[in-house]
Amino acid sequence: MLLLRRLEADAPNDGRASPADPYLTALCYFNALRELGGARRIVEDEVRDRARRYGDERRRVAPHDQPFGNRPVREPMELTSRVSTDQVALAKQRLEAEFLGQAETVDVALATNMISVGLDITRLGLMVVQGQPKTAAEYIQATSRVGRDHNRPGLVVAVLNLHKPRDRMHFEHFGQYHRTFYRAVEATSVTPWAARALDRALSAVVVSAARHVDAGLTYETSVVDLAANPGVMTVVRNFIVNRAPPSAVAGGSAALGAMIDQVFADWVSTAHDQAAGGNTFAFSKKKSPHRLLHQPLEPEIGNLTPAHSRFVAGRSMRDVEPSVRMKVKDPYGTPIANADDV
Repeated sequence: MLLLRRLEADAPNDGRASPADPYLTALCYFNALRELGGARRIVEDEVRDRARRYGDERRRVAPHDQPFGNRPVREPMELTSRVSTDQVALAKQRLEAEFLGQAETVDVALATNMISVGLDITRLGLMVVQGQPKTAAEYIQATSRVGRDHNRPGLVVAVLNLHKPRDRMHFEHFGQYHRTFYRAVEATSVTPWAARALDRALSAVVVSAARHVDAGLTYETSVVDLAANPGVMTVVRNFIVNRAPPSAVAGGSAALGAMIDQVFADWVSTAHDQAAGGNTFAFSKKKSPHRLLHQPLEPEIGNLTPAHSRFVAGRSMRDVEPSVRMKVKDPYGTPIANADDV
């Protein structure tokens, strides 16, 4: 960044910013406030002192030529959860200011993952990433805050710690990881109380809550006893509705209550239909369709009634993608022998 001081001095006088302007603000990303705090002390002491006399002490081949200059570094800006909303808005305005001599600009901005989204400032072109972010998605989102102008490419400098196994692994596979990091993006979780989250998990939550409220429903075959326990339905319904923020559910508490009532109605009707022929109906330890709960990817779900098929209980909110079956063949389309274990 210090090498750009000369370009800054050569900025045109017609109101246009210097070509070096995108790189005169260093946006520094940290994974934790503890690491950011340590870096702030270094910027305030060592970096500011070194930059202030850098041009004078730099060894030059030609004494008459001065490609390096001193640079006064102002107080670093902080963009973290410790900063109030009003200050964050003001900080964004300062980051947008170009180095034209009059505006209140920023030399160093220290930030955490709060910049990953919402920081759309075109002029930023230089980022320092201290330590590998915890997820690939966070790494992509954070580093995309710079270089947003195709005429002024961004520069991201990753500073990795030799003594951290995760950082060392990324360093050893740096090129390959960056050529293919989009395939390393983690699955995203569903927002709590969102419509799709309710579709996926509400029935399982209602069933598990009912079995905890009434000990009589803990037995496998007691799934048919819910109709005789209307008090359980009321307790479960009220508990879930009171727990959910009304603003988080489309339609509010009334809509959520109606969905829970429908789950109970489908439970009662399914249990009645399955037990009507003298079959033993259970919660999960019977073959389909003689059980209420099914895992998300079971093929039997397509053969169930609409009321019965809603009772899907996944073991994980992420484990919902089916496996891909592969048939390995040679370039001529002929199956390869003994390739079943690939």
